[in-house]
Amino acid sequence: MTTDEREMKIVEAFATLADTLVDGYDVVELLQTLVETCTEVLSVDAAGIMLANDDQELEVVASTSEASRLIEVLQLDAEAGPCMTSFATGRSVACPDIADAPPEWDAFRTGALGLGIRSVHAVPLRLRTTVIGTLNLFGTVAGSLADTHLRIARALADVATIGILHERTLREQEIVRSQLQRTIGSREVIEQAKGVVSHLRGVSIEDAFGVIRTHAVDHHEPLSEVARAIVERRLVL
Repeated sequence: MTTDEREMKIVEAFATLADTLVDGYDVVELLQTLVETCTEVLSVDAAGIMLANDDQELEVVASTSEASRLIEVLQLDAEAGPCMTSFATGRSVACPDIADAPPEWDAFRTGALGLGIRSVHAVPLRLRTTVIGTLNLFGTVAGSLADTHLRIARALADVATIGILHERTLREQEIVRSQLQRTIGSREVIEQAKGVVSHLRGVSIEDAFGVIRTHAVDHHEPLSEVARAIVERRLVL
């Protein structure tokens, strides 16, 4: 990707995130666009997002690959890792070489290396003192992200956070919790839909998600609604 193409992608990403400041946007689609943009404009091979539920427990809500999703789940199960630390502290956490991760991340290190992931950078989704999740960037080779790319990642995460919380939900905390819970619930439906399409078509989970996403984009329908239609057998892809 040329410099001009990368800059255009970044501008488009911020424009998309800005659209979340109006009513009627699909949070799941927003977050999926965010992680895909990160893999296109930053020096990372995969990306994912985890959001906190009502009990302040993180759950995976968007990912660019099954590997990134599994690494995030691995950290949740082990209750340790850079993403968990970023959420707990509200600060960015870099692990440029997973092989050198601290002892308390042993389970995470073993699982990540087994999936071919060598580096992780976690950026909190934070507005002031409120942390609602993390943006997680994964690399298949060891190394730190350039400062410019880290600044872009933080900016994307900040704008996405503002879009999720929205000014009205800041005034009504119950709406914030409800919206985040709906987003997590929508992701669960998407995971079910991926399994259905994978079974019916005999394709991988990642390819099944591509089929669902393409249908949603081509028909201008929310990703979560397409997934729900598949799970309820109102749509067969």
